[in-house]
Amino acid sequence: MTAEQALERIARLDPALSAFIEVWGDAASSSREVSPELPLAGMPFAVKGPLGIRSYAARRLIAAGAVPVGSTAVPGPGTYWQTWGLGAHGRTVNPWRPDRTPGGSSAGSAVAVAAGMVGLATGSDGAGSVRIPAAWCGVFGLKTTNGLLPSPDRTGLASAGVLTRTAADARAYLRCVLDGYAEVRPPFPVRARWSPDLGFARTDPEVESVARAAVERLVSAGVVRLDERPFALLDPRDAWQAVRRGQPSAGSAVRAENDRRLDALFTEAELLLTPATPNRPHGHEGPGELYSTALTWAFNLSGHPAASIPAGFTSDGCPAGLQLVAARGADVSLLEMAVAAERYTIMVRP
Repeated sequence: MTAEQALERIARLDPALSAFIEVWGDAASSSREVSPELPLAGMPFAVKGPLGIRSYAARRLIAAGAVPVGSTAVPGPGTYWQTWGLGAHGRTVNPWRPDRTPGGSSAGSAVAVAAGMVGLATGSDGAGSVRIPAAWCGVFGLKTTNGLLPSPDRTGLASAGVLTRTAADARAYLRCVLDGYAEVRPPFPVRARWSPDLGFARTDPEVESVARAAVERLVSAGVVRLDERPFALLDPRDAWQAVRRGQPSAGSAVRAENDRRLDALFTEAELLLTPATPNRPHGHEGPGELYSTALTWAFNLSGHPAASIPAGFTSDGCPAGLQLVAARGADVSLLEMAVAAERYTIMVRP
């Protein structure tokens, strides 16, 4: 896709979806000035939020020849950051179900990719802000290891991320943003553990069923070898909120115990598999008492890289995601495992 084609698709589709805050019409002319020798010469991409163009990842992509075409929707005033987006045309809607939210806070980035307006959009993930909208919009989303890339979040919870149509499409991102990037081919089948709820989440039975069916396909295909022993963590909600308030000591005991359990798990397995969210996309009126972050924010506390790949659909036509978590620093390996897994987690709409 060229910048011109991306701008045409945005002009045609965004009034209904409201994925963008701003669209940069001069991107087409800028793309013609990019050296064709650069690795991402002329590739259009979107950045998360009004300040996304300043991010480390955006600067690296631009240096590689990619062309930013606009900034994507994030939550507006008075909304919960983890669920909504507000773009230039109003609230951001889920491209599969306009009456449902796309998730957030990287809401517009997920919608822009899912609708084919761009092939890649940057995101950031402090509690699930890349993985949740990736799951609910049926695209790939990666949260990198905390601290691997520069982040303006002083709490240390948020890390850079990316949203793409497929896991393979995210290789270009990691090649650009990681110094010393090296190809990794994990040995298949990889050892994996499965947890439908991490021991505390109230996972929707149908979401669990979709994710578990995806895992079974991976087992049948020889991508993973599943250890059926249950795996649980302590609920990280209070610890996460304490760190966010600037009181990390208040949640230190939970954090230390979860780190111990995860360290033990990754000495004997390469992957932890869970549903990406405990719930399906909710309406624009809000999630009620459910925490969409219940299965994701533990890994913002622990720092592990995590991804969401499309797993299938619930009976009401909503996408569901399968979360893959790997050892700290194993970002490239995690991506390659996601590439292999995605071949068998085929999205079949009911």
